[in-house]
Parts: sequence; structure tokens; C-alpha cells
Amino acid sequence: MAKISLEKGVFLVSEPFLPDPNFKRTVVLLTEHDAEGSIGFVLNRRTNLLLNDVLEDFPEFPVPLFLGGPVEQNTLHYVHDARFNIPGSKEVIPGVNWGGDFEVVRELIENQMLQPDDIRFFIGYSGWSAEQLGEELDDKAWILAPANSQWVMHAPEDDDLWRYVLRQMGKEYSLMANYPEDPRLN
Repeated sequence: MAKISLEKGVFLVSEPFLPDPNFKRTVVLLTEHDAEGSIGFVLNRRTNLLLNDVLEDFPEFPVPLFLGGPVEQNTLHYVHDARFNIPGSKEVIPGVNWGGDFEVVRELIENQMLQPDDIRFFIGYSGWSAEQLGEELDDKAWILAPANSQWVMHAPEDDDLWRYVLRQMGKEYSLMANYPEDPRLN
């Protein structure tokens, strides 16, 4: 597998025994990475909430909310299919944009142009200070993997995505996908 650089548009795959419960067996889409820090969203932590549970006066739109990470869990974020021209959005990877004008999102939903499979909503986000993520990579807390739009927009909602991404990375990582959560049970 070719070496993957730490940059926006990659997956951060937690190592199998990462002790932090916020990131245990998670896959994070890195949406921003620069000299000031990094931002991403956990793709495989579905909450029991739907979008309409947290937004008043919003069109009926039966989509689940995902826990994007432990930072500012009182904020709402979204990634969406790049086919939709949402002003202010940023390309993360080909086919997937992040954010943009929420009023345009509302209009697209009201006009039934934006469907549940076209957008994923997150409460909170994952964030790292300027050097923090690089240090965590040096400590082997994360594995970098190539991201693709199919996995972002249609990811399984539990650790199946974590296992799937590892298996796609080749033999060495495929073995990790089968590690038990508690190594004493091996």
C-alpha cells in the first residue's frame, strides 16, 4: 500500500486497542488539516437522535445524527454529496463536501432535492491542536487510510466500518480487524 500523507480527505482509523472511549474502533474523516490544527468527524458512531429531534421549525427529514466527536457537542455539522452547489462548502474528497450555507440545505430539503443518502449530520466534532494529531500518529494511535465517498456517505453505523476499512488496506491490517476488543480474550 502506498504511503498516505496526513492531510484533509483521509481516514483516521483508530488502532485496535486505543483506550480513549471517544475513539475506540472508530473511523474519522479528516475534513481539515493545516498548521493551526485538524478537524474531522467520526463516521461510525450513530446516536439515538434524528435530525428533527434537535432542530425546531425544520422540514421533516428522517436522518440519524452521528456523534462527530467529543468537541462542542452542542454544534451541528454535515458532509454532503458534492453534486449540490451549497455556497460556502469545502471539498474534502472528490464527491464529498463539508458544511456550507445551512439555509440552502434547508431549501434543498424542503424542495425534496436533497435526500437522506445525500447528507450526513454530526453533533460535535473531533479536533486536534497544531501538533497533536502528528504526535498521536507517531504514538501509533491512528492508522491513515484513503477515504472514498462511498464509505463516507454510506458507512455502516458501528465498528463494521472500522473492520471493513482495515480489511481493505491489505493483509497486515486485515489481521487487526479481527483482534478482540479485549486482548486477554484472544
